[in-house]
Amino acid sequence: MKGSNLYRLLADNLNENADKVALYDARRSISYSELISEADVVARYLTSIGVGPGDRVVVHLRKSIEEVVAMFGAAKIGAVVANVHFQWTTEQLLYVAKDSGSSAIIVGKSAQKGLANRTLPEDVRGVLVFDNKFYLAGSQEDGSNQDKPEKAEEFNAAAEDLAMIIYTSGSTGMPKGVMLSHRNILIGAETVIEYLNLNRNDRLLSVLPYSFDAGLNQLTTMLMVGGSVVHQPVIMPAEIVKSIQAHEVTGFAGVPPLWNQIVRLLRKSPEALNSLRLITNTGGKIPIDILESMSETFPKVKIYLMYGLTEAFRSTYLLPEKFQKKLGAIGQPVPNSQVFVIKHGEGLAGPGEQGELVHAGPLVSLGYWRQPALTQKKIRPCPELIDVIGDTPVVYSGDIVRVDDDGDLWFVSRADDLIKTSGFRLSPTEVEDLVSLSGLVCDVVAFGVEDDDLGQIVHLAVTEADGFSSAALLTHCKKVMPGYMVPRHVCVWPGQMPRTASGKLDRTTIIANAQINS
Repeated sequence: MKGSNLYRLLADNLNENADKVALYDARRSISYSELISEADVVARYLTSIGVGPGDRVVVHLRKSIEEVVAMFGAAKIGAVVANVHFQWTTEQLLYVAKDSGSSAIIVGKSAQKGLANRTLPEDVRGVLVFDNKFYLAGSQEDGSNQDKPEKAEEFNAAAEDLAMIIYTSGSTGMPKGVMLSHRNILIGAETVIEYLNLNRNDRLLSVLPYSFDAGLNQLTTMLMVGGSVVHQPVIMPAEIVKSIQAHEVTGFAGVPPLWNQIVRLLRKSPEALNSLRLITNTGGKIPIDILESMSETFPKVKIYLMYGLTEAFRSTYLLPEKFQKKLGAIGQPVPNSQVFVIKHGEGLAGPGEQGELVHAGPLVSLGYWRQPALTQKKIRPCPELIDVIGDTPVVYSGDIVRVDDDGDLWFVSRADDLIKTSGFRLSPTEVEDLVSLSGLVCDVVAFGVEDDDLGQIVHLAVTEADGFSSAALLTHCKKVMPGYMVPRHVCVWPGQMPRTASGKLDRTTIIANAQINS
């Protein structure tokens, strides 16, 4: 395995894989040696404006070779990378730059125009722009009048040092930064390599953003084994299928809305994907009707259902050989982790019981940037586990899961999403699964609405599939659901439902708008 820190993950490929293609873009590809060389250019520019070890650098670039170049240029000199999704606005970009106390911002030409007439946070020493090549804002665009050192000195960051800050949008408030050490990132890569059996011959299609922990992990695993990454910036199912075929992709990770679209496409227009040997899901549960079609859609492909937290990378995975028997389960702990299901005030949940998932071990992050109170609330010793792991801190996921007789875990709901109606506690996921069985909807979000008599009642937001009508859907629900679970209202969403930056359904926005239209 390669890498004593994030930068070494790339640089240690120089001897064995110098001429091998590391990354593929629509416009070009780049070898490991070329990637190292281009990262040095960014490192030199950052050094020239006084950026050094421990300083934060915001990266706001389209999914591309240049985005990776920027990240590893900053990592070379020991700076901390704060990668911001390309679709985030100027306001969000400035918020992250200020909150992180960043010394530099790396952006594309269009984002630089958005910053041109804005007051930058006081810690920002310069803006590095990419427009066919990198240059400092305010200098000539070919960089000819910009002094920079001939070579940037590499900083040998320690494993426990801060490497990255991943900003995540919660249901309330501004994005919060999750702090990842070099050790977190390296062990995260080793973990996924082990259970997916990744090797240097693998070529992963990268759809998920690098500002999302699962997307970042695709890159770091390939760097660690000396494999290749194919960037797929256009998230259209037909284009994804073409890329898999054109680049002979061996592995592909997606989120539920994307798998929904891809499976529906391939059911209508089957395509040979002979190179593909594994696919993975993260970021939520795939609708049950899509899960039932996946083995037929991908007959020779290993299907991994996974669960993870930004605060702890991966937590669990379901063995592919269990996929057909346990559609939708999230499985057992990944290597290098300790995952437990606790019943608050009682102890561990047993077979058939539910509780909150907590995660301990070396994958647990350093906490939240400049939010010690939130860190102490979310990452702390667990009283129910004192006799098991002592005072080792755990991440409290806020997710309710069920333990089956084999010890495999099943996602039930976010603890704060449970619908309380007629004395029952309903999982939105359970409602959504039963609705999906109708075949009448593409995407579905179930949520509770306050009711004077019942506490809450179930409402749905859906996008239409062929043959949809609200009456037909409610008829289906009455056949497959107990009375207290049957939705009282269906909001039909026009067009596609909004997604978060990581591609998951934006439940907060969807529910807020559906409630207005209910």
